[in-house]
Amino acid sequence: MSGAKLEQRVVRAAEAALAEQQYVSAIDVLVRLGWLAPPHLDGWRQGRAECLERVVQANLHKLSTAMRLLRRWAERRGLTPSETAYVARTRDRRPLRFSVSGAAEIERAYRTHWVSPELSAAKRRRLAERQSKPPDLVVISSLNDWTCTACSGTGDLLLMQDAGPVCMRCAGMDHLVFLPSGDAALTRRAHRASELSAVVVRFSRSRKRYERQGLLVEEDALAQAEQQRPDAPG
Repeated sequence: MSGAKLEQRVVRAAEAALAEQQYVSAIDVLVRLGWLAPPHLDGWRQGRAECLERVVQANLHKLSTAMRLLRRWAERRGLTPSETAYVARTRDRRPLRFSVSGAAEIERAYRTHWVSPELSAAKRRRLAERQSKPPDLVVISSLNDWTCTACSGTGDLLLMQDAGPVCMRCAGMDHLVFLPSGDAALTRRAHRASELSAVVVRFSRSRKRYERQGLLVEEDALAQAEQQRPDAPG
């Protein structure tokens, strides 16, 4: 691919992301280029890949060129750089690594989001807070038999860790209660009140994707959310 053609593709991907969400990240561009498949991105976010570059379908030369083109485009557009924390969707919330080398300058380039200057200071602050918020843990309601890699047990729910699936007891999450999807307001209140929570998903064979089933939250948080219902007794 010629340098001019790659630049056109990078600019097109970046412009589309900016128009949609008023900021652009390296991940946005890589996904829109077709170099980063969503399942591979999800696996990396779950801490199941050494680094992002290992799951990108492009060599390091093309990657570094695309990153340089993204930065040049963003600076020409007058976008504001904002470093964002990326942490794994695991219990330990460890920082995610982007590059094979782990060099600080390269990691910083991947973490940088380019934000529209049209956003007010308050909106930029809220955006930075939202982007830096640790992602929800994801628990899988399994369709198949499986074995916990920590205790050799099993169960209806599992959390994927580095070594493989672990049960709720070994993940330290067996005290959580299940809140099924359906009441969005109750779910938001319970999620906000629960120090530990996880989204429960189940694979749909007909639709070939994971679909949200509900939320695991602390029992006290659910009780508090129930009491805050508009129709709850005073």
